[in-house]
Amino acid sequence: MFPVFAVKGIIFNIKRFAVHDGPGIRTTVFLKGCPLSCRWCHNPEGIDPKPFLYHKKVLVDSEWFGHTEEVGVAYSVDEVLSMVLRDRVFYEESGGGVTFSGGEPLLQPEFLAAILEACKREGLHTAVDTSGHISRQYFDPILPLTRLFLFDLKHCDPLKHQQSTGFTNELILSNLQYLSKKNVSLRVRIPVIPLFNHNENDMTEMMMFLQSLPGKIEQVDLLPYHTLGNSKNKRFGMPNLMEGVPALKKEELLPYTDVFKNNGFKVTIGG
Repeated sequence: MFPVFAVKGIIFNIKRFAVHDGPGIRTTVFLKGCPLSCRWCHNPEGIDPKPFLYHKKVLVDSEWFGHTEEVGVAYSVDEVLSMVLRDRVFYEESGGGVTFSGGEPLLQPEFLAAILEACKREGLHTAVDTSGHISRQYFDPILPLTRLFLFDLKHCDPLKHQQSTGFTNELILSNLQYLSKKNVSLRVRIPVIPLFNHNENDMTEMMMFLQSLPGKIEQVDLLPYHTLGNSKNKRFGMPNLMEGVPALKKEELLPYTDVFKNNGFKVTIGG
């Protein structure tokens, strides 16, 4: 295993009291860097693995004040562990824990393995939220350290997947099959995106793929598209590829819950 004190991770956010990133009350640690460039990404600042600076302006009493902030800070395992342990009582009361997200947390494999090992020593429930687009060799070291995998499934059509994320989906589907064979605790998260997979045919194809997996899927989370990424794109001077596309309401996803429920899956809207 990697030496704990020698490894640092680049983190762009730590969210306390998260309730949509796994069971119970959780702390979600967002690691920087993602291999995909999803058009609807709500964490665009997490795509580039390198930290960057931006000038933040705040209007106070009709006067603008500005300062420079860094997006992406290097933390040691001990520093992150110290922060997440502050809320141990909430994890214990709610059945929660710590979720490592991004970006793609497996792009920082040494740090991820080290912090997962530290959390396991403390008896914390651990979850890893992954896009699945990562070399399979990085999954094996964290299998015994991860209590729950939150695995994103976006589309079954490789060309449509490539057009909206930058890559085809073969590696993702292969890794999902691999994790299923390992009988790990596995939830599948499907972002429901207008003009991409917001239709019953695509949902049915994904349901059928999940049915074909050798292991059990504990739950399917349908995640309605929202526009929270728009303000971030504006703030960081990034292009907004979903400009003008309205957010989806939860009730618009209700027909898709039947697609999964009627075929034996436990399903939620919003995670």
